Amino acid sequence: MSTIKEPEVTLELAIDHGLTAEEFEKIKSVLGRLPTFTELGVYSVMWSEHCSYKNSIRILKTLPNKGPQLLVGAGEENAGLVDIGDGLACAFKIESHNHPSAVEPYQGAATGVGGIHRDIFTMGARPIASLNSLRFGKLSNPRVRFLLDGVVHGIADYGNAFGVPVVAGDVFFDASYEGNPLVNAMSVGIVKTGETASATAPGPGNPVIIAGASTGRDGIHGATFASEEISEESESKRPSVQVGDPFMEKLLLEATLEAIKTGAVAGIQDMGAAGISCSSSEMSAKSKTGMRINLDKAPQRESGMTAYEMLLSESQERMLIVAHKGREQEVLEVYAKWDVQAEIIGEVTDTGNVEYWMNGDCKARIPADSLVLGGGAPVYERETRRPDYLDEKQQFDMTTMSDETNYEQALLTLLGSPNVASKRWVYEQYDHMVRTNTVVGPGPSDAGVIRLKGTNKALVMKTDCNGRYVYLNPRKGGQIAVAEAARNVVCTGGKPLAITNCLNFGNPYKPEVYWVFTEAVGGMADACRALSTPVTGGNVSFYNENPKGSVFPTPTIGMLGLIDDVESQLMTPGYKDKNHLIYYAGARRKGLGGSEYLSWNHGITAGDAPEFSLEYEAGFQKFLLEVIRSGLVASAHDISDGGLLTCLAEKSIFSGIGAEISTAALAGYSGCSIRECYFSEAQSGGVLSLRQEQLGKLEQAAMVHGIELCRLGETGGSRLRIDDHINCEVISLTDLYELAIPGMMAAVQS
Repeated sequence: MSTIKEPEVTLELAIDHGLTAEEFEKIKSVLGRLPTFTELGVYSVMWSEHCSYKNSIRILKTLPNKGPQLLVGAGEENAGLVDIGDGLACAFKIESHNHPSAVEPYQGAATGVGGIHRDIFTMGARPIASLNSLRFGKLSNPRVRFLLDGVVHGIADYGNAFGVPVVAGDVFFDASYEGNPLVNAMSVGIVKTGETASATAPGPGNPVIIAGASTGRDGIHGATFASEEISEESESKRPSVQVGDPFMEKLLLEATLEAIKTGAVAGIQDMGAAGISCSSSEMSAKSKTGMRINLDKAPQRESGMTAYEMLLSESQERMLIVAHKGREQEVLEVYAKWDVQAEIIGEVTDTGNVEYWMNGDCKARIPADSLVLGGGAPVYERETRRPDYLDEKQQFDMTTMSDETNYEQALLTLLGSPNVASKRWVYEQYDHMVRTNTVVGPGPSDAGVIRLKGTNKALVMKTDCNGRYVYLNPRKGGQIAVAEAARNVVCTGGKPLAITNCLNFGNPYKPEVYWVFTEAVGGMADACRALSTPVTGGNVSFYNENPKGSVFPTPTIGMLGLIDDVESQLMTPGYKDKNHLIYYAGARRKGLGGSEYLSWNHGITAGDAPEFSLEYEAGFQKFLLEVIRSGLVASAHDISDGGLLTCLAEKSIFSGIGAEISTAALAGYSGCSIRECYFSEAQSGGVLSLRQEQLGKLEQAAMVHGIELCRLGETGGSRLRIDDHINCEVISLTDLYELAIPGMMAAVQS
């Protein structure tokens, strides 16, 4: 018998665990008694925002989640699953590890990478690509440089050792993220259709196996930590940050995929947030069964652990497996072959309860359904209120700004912005060629591309979101987040298929925050319907706040697309040769609201989000995909951060080829000032280059789709000349673009 005396369970103790008085009463009602200390701990993590989605599930259900390409519905499994033809399916998902990365950037980021890969291979899919979406404060802040350095090293060390290439991502810097960085990790995997595993616990009497690393005290209450605001006391939460071992995960991956292929596995789920509590209760609830778990049999990394600690531990690299009765030895032998410990710790029951035993005592007996999303976990509808700041920001008078007198210097200033400049300092620390399937990796590209061996196909993937747009206009910002991610896929030659998302917002109990969340999700839904890219699932991360306020609302989009023939349809943004024509295609360049030019060059975050029409965007993407796949253009690059000037500069930088540009036709079509023409981030626009003989066909395609074309100029030489305002050597632009972030990071202390 245990000699450790457990605390008396009271309302005060429940509140200390992050539960409300109402929730404590509901727990007592479900159990018909006062919960034990261990039961209170289980409820506290399972009903935390991170696990239960109690403040977001009503809104998430409004997202479009159906389509002929989807093989499982949103939330049905650990990750989304999309049919990509040739008997193959793609599993993909994105999740956050924001709070852990804020207090322990290296391990927070590393375990975020490990956790998202486990979501993929627990479905029987082999991870083939990794992406990340990162947000930090200003690089002039030493603490921000420390966080960036730690996060990037954590992603690199875990991912490189695990052996999955990082093929794409995005990094954004703004003061709103100071003290609360966003670290979103995405994994993409491949599995043969019909060979996936499910997170279920069928068949009473089937044995339950724990496999992987031993259970320790790291990560206890990690889910609860992720469901509260970051404060000065957060440093004391450091024990809540998990510790990862990529070499163990690599062994766990191979063993798990082999075990699934034996047919002896009836159900399997990885252990992430809330550890054993989550995997056992979710698997049981999904199958309407129960489990009896003997925690004494689970391998322990530390001595004297209690049932409370065992159940709440978030030690990494662990799996919970339900084997078919009589075939459990097959599963154990596979894990033993890979030198991964695996032990039978219980069995499936027909009681509907999860029971956790230790030292001969039943420490917790809880109806599994009462713990999970869609079952008895609480679901709330929060109060909403439109933020007052929106009127002030959207009514900002751009005419109060002084006229630009030196556009060349303005361009050079923009190229030095860490949001525009090369992210080479980041991505060169990642292995993006391991496994030799990478066709286009991070860097001078709009999206990452991975070849599907044995076919002519390739997967295209991208993460994207401009939180500044969402801050200024939540609905339109949510629409643009989806549209721009899709546009990046199209500019690479891929057809967008579906999205996953990671919704990073502040405290949902603040009505203004929840209004912004609701509007942003509504905008995402609008765009997903217009572009036929259903939502496969994702993650909600609330409480992204620090003592100075909320981060920019950041609904990060992970977009998946498909290239049917990678040899003929792949497109990259840089010019391909001299004497090619350069054309602008798309919507009018109007408005400076929310632009990087305003923010970086003038220190102003104001105006409305950029000009945008979903209907026009859908047509524009169809036009782009058609002309790319028909071979009519030699390069394509969409206009985003920094506007037309940075797009033109990047095309020369990526290729080393200069250009002679006149924007008169574009400014006339747009009916805008030179400054707007140069720096507007109005959506649905891109710069194309092509051979002279293809012009007629391009014009015909544009006419059919109702897309405007404006001639900009011609490629050639070593200088970028734009109107009478800009005349720069491409090599000097390249140096500025490449050296901006390394120069800022040189101040990192060793």
